[in-house]
Amino acid sequence: MTNNPFGTLTPIDADAACCGGDVNAEITHAQLDSITAAVQHEYGSIAERASERASQTNKATDRLYTEEQRSVLTDEAAGASAGCGNPVGIADAKTGETVLDLGSGGGIDCFLAAKEVGPTGSVIGIDMTPRMLELARTNAEKLETTNVVFKLGHIEQIPQEDNSVDLVISNCVIALSEQKERVFSEIIRILKPGGRFVISDIVTDKPLPDDVRKSAAEWVSCVGGAAVMSDYLAMVEETGFENIEILENRPSTGGNEEWRSSMINLTLRAFKPAG
Repeated sequence: MTNNPFGTLTPIDADAACCGGDVNAEITHAQLDSITAAVQHEYGSIAERASERASQTNKATDRLYTEEQRSVLTDEAAGASAGCGNPVGIADAKTGETVLDLGSGGGIDCFLAAKEVGPTGSVIGIDMTPRMLELARTNAEKLETTNVVFKLGHIEQIPQEDNSVDLVISNCVIALSEQKERVFSEIIRILKPGGRFVISDIVTDKPLPDDVRKSAAEWVSCVGGAAVMSDYLAMVEETGFENIEILENRPSTGGNEEWRSSMINLTLRAFKPAG
């Protein structure tokens, strides 16, 4: 195994972006031929509007992160955040550890983790949206952060070597995947023996209506792909994780539809077996 904890970097390909335009612009059928394309479009647009979003009140970072945490971030990193929790705030990252963030966006959780692991530690952000990676790398330059890298990749096929990471974090991203079992298999693959994950995600307490699950708009808002919590926990256990612990379980708010009452903001910790 290489001594470089960051592994191999994949250059950003600007042509890999799904499509251009404002987040509110019409998306054609051809552009929505997959959930992945829809997610790339949405989060690419969020990256472009990060500065505008930073000036909004009651944004996700205002609700989920402490004032001290927000004070060490760029406005653009805060504005690009679309999470449902604060996994790094309770992940207990230790000095010298290697941390990997799935769906790192503008880099908010990476930059906070970087301060926790210190100069002897490493943080790797994985995102499939080139515009988000460009924003994250710009934010890293502004913050003069030297122990973080951002890599282009999908959470179903993480560009990281086996047994190379101490801690995996993720913030409202696995709900966007159509292959959640594969995501958890990838997480356990890259974790060192005894390593752990701390993940915030959207789940439900009962199955969603079919029309919600088939809606691209609900998918990109981390709703349409939300799994039933019991199934989600079963996936984690069946992958081979142990000491599974629910750290946060609170109702998700927003919207008046009856089915929205089943939405849950979940933060979960689990460990890869040590032996």
